[in-house]
Amino acid sequence: MAWQFSSKDPEARERAALKVIALSFFALALYVTVESARSLLGTEAAQHSGVGIVLAAVSLLVMPFLSYAQRRAGRELGSASAVADSKQTLLCTYLSGVLLVGLLLNALFGWSWADPIVALVIAAVAIKEGREAWRGEHCC
Repeated sequence: MAWQFSSKDPEARERAALKVIALSFFALALYVTVESARSLLGTEAAQHSGVGIVLAAVSLLVMPFLSYAQRRAGRELGSASAVADSKQTLLCTYLSGVLLVGLLLNALFGWSWADPIVALVIAAVAIKEGREAWRGEHCC
């Protein structure tokens, strides 16, 4: 986003910025899918983490406000890439929520499988958002 808006003509970089955002959605989906599969197949079981619970809770509180501000600014600027970036921040909110639920279920009940299952749903959402960004379908 900074690269796009550092130009004298940010609209000229809009399409390229959308492609970069789309690729980051796809990379996030790939990463979440691989880590979820590793966790479900037992190669790396989730551990209890008090620090992780606190960080996920703080992220869950802060990210929605950041996403809203990004989306509002993107619409005011008429920038589809800024709106797409706000959706990526919102997706991070969902991931924080999933992480928090997964960490709590693991800490309270020993359900290490809960987080990776829900994370796979979030990966599917990331792919959907990536496709929309690639096509430039984020409305301003």
